[in-house]
Amino acid sequence: MNKLLSFLVVTILLVAVASAGAQQAPPPPPAYGTPISLEQAKKVMAGAEAEAKKNSWNVAIAIHDSGGNLVMLQRLDGTQFGSTEVAKDKAYSAVAFRRPTKAFQDAIEQGGSNLRLLKLSGASPLEGGIPIVVDGKLIGSIGVSGVTSQQDAQIAKAGADSLK
Repeated sequence: MNKLLSFLVVTILLVAVASAGAQQAPPPPPAYGTPISLEQAKKVMAGAEAEAKKNSWNVAIAIHDSGGNLVMLQRLDGTQFGSTEVAKDKAYSAVAFRRPTKAFQDAIEQGGSNLRLLKLSGASPLEGGIPIVVDGKLIGSIGVSGVTSQQDAQIAKAGADSLK
């Protein structure tokens, strides 16, 4: 009886440890699709600009296609000129790595070995870059800069959601 009880306890512990250690893998990033068209980019830009103006936020907005090429760039009146390059960097990062730039920001905030991401060429460590996905395919990205990173992301999301 003792052997059976010991066996059950060990088995339960092993299952518990295995379950606790198993983490659900994140979903795979979307596959690249046909590059965003100019008409689609205009809709995305209009959605982002409307969100920025609604909140009186002066920002730069960049839209890249699925090949990482700049399709549109707009700097709202009164926006600091440094935001232009940051917006382009965020958009490039979101399309190159097929994930929102917040993923890099969150990882870096954890510190430790994640700090090496700061040296990853083309990866922006600032929230505000979002992939544009249509029918499950990544067709481009949008990057916004000029206000807080959270506000930049809010504007970018409004732009990306314009194609839904």
